[in-house]
Amino acid sequence: MKIAIGGKGGTGKTTLTALLSLSFLNEGDRVIVVDADPDANLASILGYPHPDDIVPIVEMKSLIEERTGARPGESGGYFKLNPRVDDIPDRFVVDHNGLKLLVMGRIREPAGGCMCPENVFLKELTAHLVLYRNEILIMDMEAGIEHLGRGTAKNMDSFLVVVEPSGQSLESGKRIIELAKKLGIPDVQAILNKVASEGDIDYIKRNLPDIPVAGIIPFSPAIRDASRGELPIETVGEELAAVIAEIKKNLALASLVQSS
Repeated sequence: MKIAIGGKGGTGKTTLTALLSLSFLNEGDRVIVVDADPDANLASILGYPHPDDIVPIVEMKSLIEERTGARPGESGGYFKLNPRVDDIPDRFVVDHNGLKLLVMGRIREPAGGCMCPENVFLKELTAHLVLYRNEILIMDMEAGIEHLGRGTAKNMDSFLVVVEPSGQSLESGKRIIELAKKLGIPDVQAILNKVASEGDIDYIKRNLPDIPVAGIIPFSPAIRDASRGELPIETVGEELAAVIAEIKKNLALASLVQSS
């Protein structure tokens, strides 16, 4: 199962990524979780020791130059469009209590949105993780919609769009849902987060009437504190066990529909 999790910045997509990853892991599944958000803080939330010491893939300039034939930061010229990446996950994942984490990192150069060696390398690596690895893959996507225009989430089985009861979050959610469907992702579902009342649920559903809801996460100070790294994420996982189980059930049902 390959799951992308996206949404407007601050909606809680990284916390949901952490909770789902730990839930699958605790049930005995092999899990690889990918931090594809340039504002990478998934390692910190998951309790990895020394998260600031993890070197993102995009900063491995010698490796990217070796595989693409071009120096990172350069645009134009010639370089390989299908560099070898099959060995990268096993070489560079960081393992913590059995959970494998791969941090993609940020492209900082002004040409970061163009056809440059870094983008090509990361796109090829993402495709390999989705198409040729047999772990459960959970990817914390870049906030917003720009990455979807680059096809980052293409070939995923499911896309969970995290929204909260605010106009900005819902507008962003609508655009993400539209682009995810255009990419051909077969299962696109919403996660309603920071819900404080039935009115919040009604408000979100009125604004997203055509998208199935995979789960509803109540507003909780504990979740907020865990997202800041101030509380172990496992504690929140116990509190939200029923919600996470419901989300996983809806993902599994969608997977069955796809395979039938």
